[in-house]
Amino acid sequence: MAAPAELTERATERAMVESLFPGAAPQLAAEIDDWRDWLRSERRVSPHTLDAYSRDLGGFIAFLSEHLGGRPDIRALGKLKPTDFRAWLAWRMAQDYHKSSTARALSVVRGFYRFLDKRDRVTSAAIGVVRGPRVPRSLPRAMTAGEAIDALEGIGEVTVEDWVGKRDAAVLALLYGCGLRIGEALGLNHRDAPTGNSLTVTGKGNKTRMVPVLPVVRTAVQAYLRAVPHRLEPDGPLFVGIRGGRLSPRRVQEAMALMRGWLGLPESATPHALRHSFATHLLAGGGDLRAIQELLGHASLSTTQRYTDVDAARLLDIHRAAHPRDRS
Repeated sequence: MAAPAELTERATERAMVESLFPGAAPQLAAEIDDWRDWLRSERRVSPHTLDAYSRDLGGFIAFLSEHLGGRPDIRALGKLKPTDFRAWLAWRMAQDYHKSSTARALSVVRGFYRFLDKRDRVTSAAIGVVRGPRVPRSLPRAMTAGEAIDALEGIGEVTVEDWVGKRDAAVLALLYGCGLRIGEALGLNHRDAPTGNSLTVTGKGNKTRMVPVLPVVRTAVQAYLRAVPHRLEPDGPLFVGIRGGRLSPRRVQEAMALMRGWLGLPESATPHALRHSFATHLLAGGGDLRAIQELLGHASLSTTQRYTDVDAARLLDIHRAAHPRDRS
C-alpha cells in the first residue's frame, strides 16, 4: 500500500496533468499521467525535456478537441486516420511553427502511441504512415584551432574583474579541452574540480561518462579556484556568479559574444561551437569516431558524425590509406 506522501505526490501530479491537458478525457489524462511518470522514472528525462514533451502532446490533444468537436478519449485516439494527423500538421504549418518544432512534436506523439501500444491501451497504424516535415540538416560549424585558442586566451579581456576572467577561461577550457556541454560544465560541483587525468561527468539522461583532462585544463580551473572570492562548499557549485550562486549559461554566452567583437571572431564562435571544435579537431587529427562518441556522451553515432567537420580531402586520404584495394 502506497505511503500517504506518495499518494499526495501522485494526486498533485494528476492535478497538474489535468491543468496541462484540459482537453483530455479523464481516462486519457490518467494515461498521460502514467506516460509522464514513465518518462521521468524509466527514461530519466530532464524536467526541461519533460515540460517540452508535455507541451507538444498537450498541443496535439488541444487540436483534437477542436477537430473532433469534443474531449478525446483513448478510443478516439485509436480511431484517428492519417487525414486527422495530416490536418494537425497542416494546422501547425498555418500557425507558423518551425519545421523542426513540428517534427519534434510528431515524434513525441508517436512516442506516446508506442507507450499506449505497449500497455495494450490502443494501437494505431495510421500514425505510422504519416510523414513529418522535411527538416533541413544543419551542420554545426566548428571553430578553427586558432579561433578556439584565441577564445580561451582572450575571454579574460572582456571582464572587469580578474577572477571572472579566470572563471570564464576555465569554463571554456572544459568545453574545448574535454568536449563538455555548457550545462555539464556549469553543473559541476566544487568536489568535482579536476585534479587528476580524468573527470567523471553527468550528461543527458543522468548518464555518466569519464573524459580525459589535459594539464592546461587543470591549470585553468586551479587558477580560477585560487582567484574566486567566494567560499565554495564541496557540494556547492564549482563555477559561481558575482553573488556566489551557480553560474548561468547566459553569463558565459554574453561574455563570449563580447569577446567575439573584441577579437573579431565570427558569429559562429559560441560556447557550444567549442564542443563542436573538440570533436572536429580530434577526428581531423586521426581520432576514432567511436571513441569521440564516448567522449561526447552521444547515444547515437550519427549524432557524433554531425558534430564533426572533416574536409573531403582528409576523408580521401583516410580512404586511400585504409582501403585494401587502394594500396599499391
